[in-house]
Amino acid sequence: MASVIELGGRVAVVTGGTRGVGAGITRALLEAGAEVVVCARRPPDEPVRAGGRTARFLPLDLRDADAVTAFFQRVREEYGRLDVLVNNAGGTPYRMLDEGGAQRHARVVELNLLAPLTASLAGYEVMREQPGGGSIVMIGSVSGSRPSPGSAAYGAAKAGLDQLARTMAVEWAPLVRVNTLVLGMVRTELTHLHYGDEDGVAAVGRTVPLGRLADPAEVGDACAFLASDRASYITGASLLVHGGGERPAFLDAATANR
Repeated sequence: MASVIELGGRVAVVTGGTRGVGAGITRALLEAGAEVVVCARRPPDEPVRAGGRTARFLPLDLRDADAVTAFFQRVREEYGRLDVLVNNAGGTPYRMLDEGGAQRHARVVELNLLAPLTASLAGYEVMREQPGGGSIVMIGSVSGSRPSPGSAAYGAAKAGLDQLARTMAVEWAPLVRVNTLVLGMVRTELTHLHYGDEDGVAAVGRTVPLGRLADPAEVGDACAFLASDRASYITGASLLVHGGGERPAFLDAATANR
């Protein structure tokens, strides 16, 4: 059995794979030997490269079901197969529930739950027709398993995404494996928008048992593992990539009063 992650000859699609966590995932898959197609509404400032190869960018609005179907048909026509789909695209602005109205919250659910469902259905149609099937990885969040003030719709969507993946894993077995990476806080080029300057980032990092935010490359390594034959008996699973979670606030409160 190979001792490293090997994805040579595999074709992978990473939604939102042009920056941040998505770019970290794309680089890990490239380094493992996969041919990677990334999609987003807008092209990246520069191509994503790793392992001596470059990911191919194709524009796509994941909220357009017809465009999603056409995209995966194009991948099948041009590459002959689809082995890995990573549903990474998503996100949300900070917005309390009583702000903005139901329609704005619904758009967050659409992007973070319905879009991965649409992409997975289209990807499955390709994977089911090929020997060996394929692997789908959902990028989830700890926001789906704890209160998420300021991003309630996002948290609800991520909770639904985890459940969706578990059901897909049962319905599409044994041909297609479906798993979820449940992420905590990750340091990206947008981190400062959420946590401020370096002192703020460091302070937030201290709330994590491992003492820091994750690097996108670490998320990429976990994703490459789930996509590979090293995880051939893993499906319907939720892999926590959160540095140990969040230090309970009552511990700090108790210490402060001593």
